[in-house]
Amino acid sequence: MNRPDDFPYLPKDFIETAEGLIFAVVSYGPQAGKVGCFLRYVKSGSGWQKIATEAANRLLAKQYPHYLYHSERYDAEFHAVNVVDIIEHHQPEQRLATLLQAEACDEIVQRLQRLLPILVQYGVDYDTLGITGSLLIGCQKSTSDIDLVVYGREAFHQVRSTVQLALDRGELSVLDEALMRDNFQRRLGELPYDKFAWHESRKFNKAVIDGTKFDIGMVHCQFAIQDEKQYQKQGTAKLVAQVIDDQFSFDFPARYTLDDEVISEVMVMTQTYVGQAKTGEKIEVSGAVESDTATGERRLIVGSSREAMGEYIKVIKKNE
Repeated sequence: MNRPDDFPYLPKDFIETAEGLIFAVVSYGPQAGKVGCFLRYVKSGSGWQKIATEAANRLLAKQYPHYLYHSERYDAEFHAVNVVDIIEHHQPEQRLATLLQAEACDEIVQRLQRLLPILVQYGVDYDTLGITGSLLIGCQKSTSDIDLVVYGREAFHQVRSTVQLALDRGELSVLDEALMRDNFQRRLGELPYDKFAWHESRKFNKAVIDGTKFDIGMVHCQFAIQDEKQYQKQGTAKLVAQVIDDQFSFDFPARYTLDDEVISEVMVMTQTYVGQAKTGEKIEVSGAVESDTATGERRLIVGSSREAMGEYIKVIKKNE
């Protein structure tokens, strides 16, 4: 996977600073010359401690305010790190290559090493894959998930199809209720458990190998495509509309085109609602309204925080 020479930082990379902070990269291009990201791990003793979004914001506000950032383009608060403050750039594809070549140090790495050949036997290319999350920085535990990165939209959907095929053939397992409920609790979304589980079960971006959950996330690699528009918050809204285009539904951020005359696009900034709906389905959406400062065109944002409280996408089934 070839990275841009001028700005090699991609979503799902980690960047580390001298203060003992690790940020997850979330943007494809620079934000005012900085790397757009969110704080995810803090140095604790000899290891790394994961930190929740609100706790991360409080920590930065108190001790490292220079990493807080207000985006004029998105009219939103997140984190950003100047390139000169980065002491290590953790790249998922490099880390995966290292883990696959090394002797497994624990059961999570062993399961990763068993998972990859299952995918590859159906045509998945090793060169399109990487590893993020705790495995990227070597702080995984026995209860950790495996967070795979897939580079390229076509490659990602090939992996999704492979997961579905491997599930059908019994080489992988679906999430049992305990794992699904754990996933539900982590997300803290707005949908009740039964609706959350229904949506998740048809995405085929999560499965289980030997009792360990893994998921796949896309980095689309279309580096030249940047949204240069500027948006301004316009309150919140809830609407019901039909999805007329879902081709970017697994991107991050994900996008859905709607048949609504006033708000024609939903942008999803949280993994909870990525891949949530398909073309032709009617959905109920609650989110933050943004208006293009130049044209007045409106869109809905779902996921103004990782937990997306009060914001959701729900498919309306025919019997509802």
